[in-house]
Amino acid sequence: MEVAKKSSVEAGGMIRMEIGAGASAGDLPAARMEVVYEMVGRLGSCNAVVVFSKSRCCMCTVAKRLLFSLGVGPAVVELDEHAAGCDIEAVLSQLMFGSGGEGGGGMHRQHSAAAAAVPAVFVGGKLLGGVETLMACHINGTLVPLLKDAGALWL
Repeated sequence: MEVAKKSSVEAGGMIRMEIGAGASAGDLPAARMEVVYEMVGRLGSCNAVVVFSKSRCCMCTVAKRLLFSLGVGPAVVELDEHAAGCDIEAVLSQLMFGSGGEGGGGMHRQHSAAAAAVPAVFVGGKLLGGVETLMACHINGTLVPLLKDAGALWL
């Protein structure tokens, strides 16, 4: 399956990534899941910092504003505006919470209906985690060095 990719720069310097692909709700067939995992991997490594978000999600806004305030211009994938948004969100949920319920990418909470897969923040092509992990890294002083190592900050 070939995926068409385009990016545009929006107000505030945010790079918005759009990937054209079909969307389906519910459980994904194994072949489709593999394609979406590959798409998430490519998107997650397309920029030094990538935020998978939903445009009306307040925690996504918090994550993006924190990164902008540090001088980072993340690539942002708005899942509610994306053709494969539901599929990508299902994959992100698997990556963040795993099948065993323990959080991946530094997150340590049980997966529940209230546990959202967004925002999902990738730094240097690796899943950092959600807003809790992002804020924890900022508070404990590890976020800026991580962003520098990824090439997102030059200072």
